[in-house]
Amino acid sequence: MDSSSTSANGRNAFPFERKNYLFFLIGLALLTVGYMLMSGGGVEDPNEFSDAIFSKRRITIAPLTVLLGYGVIFYSILKRFPSEEKA
Repeated sequence: MDSSSTSANGRNAFPFERKNYLFFLIGLALLTVGYMLMSGGGVEDPNEFSDAIFSKRRITIAPLTVLLGYGVIFYSILKRFPSEEKA
């Protein structure tokens, strides 16, 4: 075995498995979508008020998407999946 990919006790030296990285990328995608949903709604004229900043998308859906993204990232960091190595 290559000593660079295996620790002294024989376990995989990498802390995450492929599924962890997949869940992490899904969480990052959810974060990106959530922050994109929050953006916009500005007006060019500062003397004009726009009610678009209080839309359901910006007040409810976007923050829930961001929280879901952080939850998926938290799960991907803490979850230990069985090793995919074939001995």
